[in-house]
Amino acid sequence: MMKELDWLKTLTIFIGLIVAGYFVGNMHKTGMQYDRYVQVKGLSEREVEADLAVWPINITLTGNDLNVLKNTIEAQNEAVYSFFMEQGFDAAEITRGTTNISDARANLYNSGNQSPYRFLAVSEFTVRTRDIPRLKKALAESLSLMSEGIILGSKNTWRPVEYIFTGLNALKPEMIEEATKNAREVAIKFAEDSQSRVGKIKVARQGLFTINDRDQNTPEIKVVRVVSTLDFHLQD
Repeated sequence: MMKELDWLKTLTIFIGLIVAGYFVGNMHKTGMQYDRYVQVKGLSEREVEADLAVWPINITLTGNDLNVLKNTIEAQNEAVYSFFMEQGFDAAEITRGTTNISDARANLYNSGNQSPYRFLAVSEFTVRTRDIPRLKKALAESLSLMSEGIILGSKNTWRPVEYIFTGLNALKPEMIEEATKNAREVAIKFAEDSQSRVGKIKVARQGLFTINDRDQNTPEIKVVRVVSTLDFHLQD
């Protein structure tokens, strides 16, 4: 009887070892398969037109008679505002900024100034519109103000008009999907070369969206770009 019990215990232990070994081996195999993956990048690009333009403007005058300068700058402010109204802009698209008049003689740090004019007046306007063709037309016709002795200057000399694209949120879902498909195509090519198959996504990292000018000559045309990084499982 004791021998039968010992034999039964031995058989039970043996079977347990076999089962445990199977599960350990299977877990190791599964873990090895889980660790087999390829990391690829997917690109999506769109060329879009800017849908918002901002033109910050300065009007600058100099003079020695403060009252004359004040009256002249106020008259020019009205002329500039009327010009944009005649161009078809709404009042909400034109923002009048401050008008500052400075006295060069009152500036203790400007003793070396050789200008014959004592006073400097600067007025600010900002044109903010979604009608970019109208703004371009106004830019071209603003030279007509010179006949009235008015010279418009941009606050940003290196970029007189800022063109902005505000429709990114509408593009995001489609571009992310395209970047993911592009990444899978790259992964499939890699898998074929290594005699494997592409499985599910292991990790997905969405890149940052960037919006840049297409080139320096057409800042109103933008290039929207996103690069996503994805890890795909590889299967035999």
